[in-house]
Amino acid sequence: MTEIRTPRLLLRTWHDDDLVPMADIHADPRVMRWIGDGSVRDLELTAEDIERWEEEWDEEGFGLFAVELLASGELIGFAGLCVPEWLPEVMPAVAVSWRIGSQFWGQGYASEAAHATLEFALQDRGLDRVISINRVGDNASENVIRKLGMVLERETAHPAHGYPLRVHAIDLTEFQA
Repeated sequence: MTEIRTPRLLLRTWHDDDLVPMADIHADPRVMRWIGDGSVRDLELTAEDIERWEEEWDEEGFGLFAVELLASGELIGFAGLCVPEWLPEVMPAVAVSWRIGSQFWGQGYASEAAHATLEFALQDRGLDRVISINRVGDNASENVIRKLGMVLERETAHPAHGYPLRVHAIDLTEFQA
Protein backbone atom coordinates (compact mmCIF):
# COMPACT_ATOMS: atom_id res chain seq x y z
CA MET A 1 0.00 0.00 0.00
CA THR A 2 1.12 3.51 -0.74
CA GLU A 3 2.05 6.11 1.84
CA ILE A 4 1.34 9.75 1.13
CA ARG A 5 3.02 12.66 2.87
CA THR A 6 1.54 16.13 2.80
CA PRO A 7 3.01 19.18 4.52
CA ARG A 8 1.37 18.20 7.84
CA LEU A 9 -0.01 14.68 7.44
CA LEU A 10 0.94 11.09 6.77
CA LEU A 11 -1.67 8.95 5.02
CA ARG A 12 -0.65 5.35 5.68
CA THR A 13 -1.65 1.75 6.36
CA TRP A 14 -3.55 0.87 9.50
CA HIS A 15 -1.54 -0.25 12.55
CA ASP A 16 -2.79 -2.30 15.49
CA ASP A 17 -2.38 0.68 17.81
CA ASP A 18 -4.80 2.74 15.65
CA LEU A 19 -7.84 0.86 16.95
CA VAL A 20 -8.28 2.73 20.25
CA PRO A 21 -7.81 6.26 18.85
CA MET A 22 -10.14 5.49 15.92
CA ALA A 23 -12.70 4.04 18.35
CA ASP A 24 -12.43 7.27 20.37
CA ILE A 25 -13.23 9.24 17.20
CA HIS A 26 -16.18 6.92 16.50
CA ALA A 27 -17.44 7.36 20.07
CA ASP A 28 -17.81 11.13 19.59
CA PRO A 29 -21.44 12.05 18.77
CA ARG A 30 -20.25 15.25 17.04
CA VAL A 31 -18.19 13.21 14.57
CA MET A 32 -20.86 10.57 13.98
CA ARG A 33 -23.78 13.00 13.69
CA TRP A 34 -23.61 12.99 9.87
CA ILE A 35 -22.65 9.31 9.42
CA GLY A 36 -25.21 6.54 8.83
CA ASP A 37 -27.96 6.80 11.41
CA GLY A 38 -25.84 9.07 13.62
CA SER A 39 -25.01 6.38 16.16
CA VAL A 40 -21.61 6.24 17.80
CA ARG A 41 -19.53 3.11 17.31
CA ASP A 42 -17.72 1.08 19.95
CA LEU A 43 -14.31 -0.63 19.91
CA GLU A 44 -15.68 -3.86 18.38
CA LEU A 45 -17.51 -2.09 15.55
CA THR A 46 -14.47 0.08 14.87
CA ALA A 47 -12.30 -3.06 14.64
CA GLU A 48 -14.77 -4.45 12.08
CA ASP A 49 -14.63 -1.16 10.16
CA ILE A 50 -10.83 -1.17 10.00
CA GLU A 51 -10.83 -4.81 8.88
CA ARG A 52 -13.32 -3.95 6.09
CA TRP A 53 -11.23 -0.92 5.07
CA GLU A 54 -8.11 -3.09 4.83
CA GLU A 55 -10.01 -5.67 2.73
CA GLU A 56 -11.03 -2.93 0.29
CA TRP A 57 -7.34 -2.22 -0.33
CA ASP A 58 -6.86 -5.88 -1.27
CA GLU A 59 -9.98 -6.02 -3.45
CA GLU A 60 -9.92 -2.61 -5.15
CA GLY A 61 -6.30 -1.46 -5.03
CA PHE A 62 -7.37 1.58 -3.01
CA GLY A 63 -9.08 2.27 0.29
CA LEU A 64 -9.10 4.41 3.38
CA PHE A 65 -5.77 5.55 4.76
CA ALA A 66 -5.11 6.08 8.45
CA VAL A 67 -4.24 9.78 8.80
CA GLU A 68 -1.67 10.87 11.34
CA LEU A 69 -0.13 14.20 12.20
CA LEU A 70 3.51 14.28 11.09
CA ALA A 71 4.46 16.52 14.01
CA SER A 72 3.20 14.17 16.74
CA GLY A 73 2.44 10.80 15.13
CA GLU A 74 -1.09 11.08 16.50
CA LEU A 75 -3.92 9.37 14.58
CA ILE A 76 -6.53 12.00 13.65
CA GLY A 77 -8.88 9.87 11.52
CA PHE A 78 -9.02 8.55 7.98
CA ALA A 79 -9.18 9.72 4.38
CA GLY A 80 -9.20 7.83 1.14
CA LEU A 81 -11.21 6.22 -1.59
CA CYS A 82 -14.10 3.79 -1.29
CA VAL A 83 -16.77 2.18 -3.45
CA PRO A 84 -20.16 3.51 -2.24
CA GLU A 85 -22.14 0.30 -2.81
CA TRP A 86 -24.67 1.44 -0.16
CA LEU A 87 -25.93 4.01 -2.72
CA PRO A 88 -26.60 1.86 -5.80
CA GLU A 89 -27.84 4.75 -7.98
CA VAL A 90 -24.30 6.20 -8.24
CA MET A 91 -22.62 2.92 -9.15
CA PRO A 92 -20.17 2.29 -10.62
CA ALA A 93 -18.31 4.97 -8.71
CA VAL A 94 -15.37 5.69 -6.48
CA ALA A 95 -15.86 8.21 -3.66
CA VAL A 96 -13.40 10.30 -1.71
CA SER A 97 -14.16 10.09 1.99
CA TRP A 98 -12.76 11.35 5.27
CA ARG A 99 -13.51 11.31 8.98
CA ILE A 100 -11.46 13.47 11.34
CA GLY A 101 -11.62 13.65 15.13
CA SER A 102 -13.48 16.74 16.35
CA GLN A 103 -10.47 18.05 18.29
CA PHE A 104 -8.74 18.44 14.89
CA TRP A 105 -11.57 20.25 13.09
CA GLY A 106 -11.12 23.73 11.65
CA GLN A 107 -7.42 23.30 10.88
CA GLY A 108 -7.66 22.24 7.24
CA TYR A 109 -6.64 18.63 7.82
CA ALA A 110 -9.68 17.14 6.04
CA SER A 111 -9.07 19.32 2.98
CA GLU A 112 -5.36 18.51 2.96
CA ALA A 113 -5.97 14.76 3.24
CA ALA A 114 -8.82 14.75 0.70
CA HIS A 115 -6.75 16.74 -1.80
CA ALA A 116 -3.88 14.25 -1.45
CA THR A 117 -6.41 11.45 -1.96
CA LEU A 118 -7.60 12.99 -5.24
CA GLU A 119 -3.99 13.28 -6.44
CA PHE A 120 -3.54 9.59 -5.53
CA ALA A 121 -6.73 8.68 -7.44
CA LEU A 122 -5.54 10.45 -10.57
CA GLN A 123 -1.79 9.88 -10.55
CA ASP A 124 -1.41 6.47 -8.87
CA ARG A 125 -4.70 4.73 -9.66
CA GLY A 126 -5.53 6.31 -13.00
CA LEU A 127 -9.12 7.12 -12.09
CA ASP A 128 -10.78 9.70 -14.30
CA ARG A 129 -13.73 10.58 -12.07
CA VAL A 130 -14.37 10.64 -8.31
CA ILE A 131 -17.49 11.52 -6.36
CA SER A 132 -18.20 12.64 -2.82
CA ILE A 133 -21.43 12.05 -0.93
CA ASN A 134 -22.51 14.17 1.99
CA ARG A 135 -25.59 14.64 4.08
CA VAL A 136 -27.46 17.89 3.47
CA GLY A 137 -26.69 20.20 6.41
CA ASP A 138 -23.13 18.95 6.92
CA ASN A 139 -21.64 22.31 6.01
CA ALA A 140 -18.09 21.42 7.04
CA SER A 141 -17.99 18.55 4.55
CA GLU A 142 -19.64 20.74 1.93
CA ASN A 143 -16.79 23.25 2.39
CA VAL A 144 -14.15 20.55 1.89
CA ILE A 145 -15.98 19.34 -1.23
CA ARG A 146 -16.00 22.87 -2.67
CA LYS A 147 -12.28 23.30 -1.96
CA LEU A 148 -11.65 20.13 -3.95
CA GLY A 149 -13.36 21.69 -6.96
CA MET A 150 -16.18 19.17 -6.98
CA VAL A 151 -19.55 20.18 -8.42
CA LEU A 152 -23.05 19.13 -7.41
CA GLU A 153 -24.21 16.30 -9.61
CA ARG A 154 -27.47 15.30 -7.92
CA GLU A 155 -29.53 15.35 -4.77
CA THR A 156 -31.01 12.10 -3.52
CA ALA A 157 -32.03 10.36 -0.30
CA HIS A 158 -30.17 7.83 1.83
CA PRO A 159 -31.67 4.45 0.89
CA ALA A 160 -31.81 3.17 4.48
CA HIS A 161 -32.38 6.33 6.52
CA GLY A 162 -34.23 8.61 4.10
CA TYR A 163 -32.40 11.85 4.85
CA PRO A 164 -31.30 14.05 1.92
CA LEU A 165 -27.86 13.57 0.38
CA ARG A 166 -25.80 15.49 -2.14
CA VAL A 167 -23.57 13.77 -4.65
CA HIS A 168 -20.70 15.88 -5.99
CA ALA A 169 -18.26 14.86 -8.72
CA ILE A 170 -14.99 15.89 -10.28
CA ASP A 171 -13.48 14.90 -13.59
CA LEU A 172 -9.88 14.27 -12.54
CA THR A 173 -8.59 15.35 -15.95
CA GLU A 174 -9.59 18.86 -14.81
CA PHE A 175 -8.30 18.47 -11.24
CA GLN A 176 -5.57 20.90 -10.24
CA ALA A 177 -3.11 18.62 -8.42
